[in-house]
Amino acid sequence: MKRTFAAVGLVFALILSACGGAASQSSTTTAPSQTTTTTEALPEGLVTTVEDLPQATIQIVSTGSFVTPDFGEFEGSGSGSGFIIDPSGVAVTNSHVVSGAGLIEVFIGGDPVSVNAQILGVSECNDLAVIDLAGDGYSYLEWYDGTITPGMDVVAAGYPLGDPQFTVTAGIISKSDFPGDTEWASVNAILEHDARIRPGNSGGPLVNDSMQVVGVNYAGRDDTDQNFAISVTDAAGIVAELRTGVDVDSVGINGYALFTDDGTPGIWVETVQPGSPADSAGVTGGDMVTRMSGVSLGAEGTMAEFCDVIRTQGGSGVIPVEVLRYETSQVLRGQFNGEALSEVFSFAEELDETATVEESSATYTEYTLISDDTGAMQVEVPVEWSDIDGAPYVDAEGRNITDVRAAPDLTGFLETWGTPGMIFSASSAWAESTSEEALLDLYLDSLETQCTYDDRYVYEDPAYTGFYDLYFECGDTLATYVVVAAQPPEGGFIILVQVQANEDRDFDALDRILASFFVSGDV
Repeated sequence: MKRTFAAVGLVFALILSACGGAASQSSTTTAPSQTTTTTEALPEGLVTTVEDLPQATIQIVSTGSFVTPDFGEFEGSGSGSGFIIDPSGVAVTNSHVVSGAGLIEVFIGGDPVSVNAQILGVSECNDLAVIDLAGDGYSYLEWYDGTITPGMDVVAAGYPLGDPQFTVTAGIISKSDFPGDTEWASVNAILEHDARIRPGNSGGPLVNDSMQVVGVNYAGRDDTDQNFAISVTDAAGIVAELRTGVDVDSVGINGYALFTDDGTPGIWVETVQPGSPADSAGVTGGDMVTRMSGVSLGAEGTMAEFCDVIRTQGGSGVIPVEVLRYETSQVLRGQFNGEALSEVFSFAEELDETATVEESSATYTEYTLISDDTGAMQVEVPVEWSDIDGAPYVDAEGRNITDVRAAPDLTGFLETWGTPGMIFSASSAWAESTSEEALLDLYLDSLETQCTYDDRYVYEDPAYTGFYDLYFECGDTLATYVVVAAQPPEGGFIILVQVQANEDRDFDALDRILASFFVSGDV
């Protein structure tokens, strides 16, 4: 596998290295005042000077089991930074620093004794997490509530490169509040600054000269000397939700966009947050999430599509998902907040020895997402099937049918048996007036005069159940024709998928079509 670019997050030595420091309480100094002047007292524990900044900036060591494409599964530790925002010990860091960890230890101000912490909430899309330190009476930082403009002086604080000694660097804001997608997150408001950060700074505070937090450091590029933080304009509101125990823009995956050796894109899963929608669905470290809600993931080398789907459907919504279990090459389908993952039936494997099609060394290497003219249905087809018609039609019974069909040449597909292609149709009127088997019978009467009819079989996947008919040796060719009729558990409409295979590679296209078809609107 090849990764598209390197993340700046936990500090790794060998695989992941453990580094640490520990919790200590801070003392508060009061500036001298003249007897004729009244000075408003600062809240106890609030950090306002760079000298006290170490007492509210934490080093986090997370230990757990991780799965990477290069090294497989291993147990290790990694370190990042964070900062305390409440005397009770509520602290902020990056999601990729703590998500999926079995043990979280926190060190403060160089104290070698650690404090345990538990996760309150995570957001992998915004790369933010809130943890709660054991005990209370901590020094803390407050959010900046003003306007952030280029040229503002800032200080980046944290524990870079696993060093237990507190470190600060100074700089200015270069650019403020712009969106950006990375390999491991999709953040709506980012600050670029030149206060140099390194791996291990992730989750640490970016503060102004009054020690107010303007951003949460999360990424950097050494080759261009760029440093990035999640802006307070986005972070403060998200953190307010996370500290109540609610995950935001999250299904509980700690991972990153990646391409497999054969070029398949997806989101690689290193760890899964226990009890999360991903965990309940059966996703595990070493899986690769390739599709969600009919949308292919990771094609641009970022988490953009992954996070767009979660933000559209909601982290608690039912989200259809397709997973490649890389170790076993199994393709699994299921739902976040719904049906657990199960292995997808493969027509390519099932028909490999029984179907009579022409053998070919050619393969389909690229697929494209197409939709009907109303945008209610989507399905992936080989890019070679570029002749597309998405117009609806009215059937012989006067029922409105939503439809999209594709082939290298639609006329050849529809009028002869020499051209592969597919038809994807759906209708709520079918669900009101007929059944899946009755619909298949309509096609059986016509097709069995042109093909050798094999049999009718039960069709079932995590989203649809129904039946399918198989036809071999259609016309004067070796073409195989498959007709699937099914409906979702809640009913409401019936889908009909017809695919013609003339070469063995068309069976792979058939699997991709059945794994990718999706109804998102009224049909």
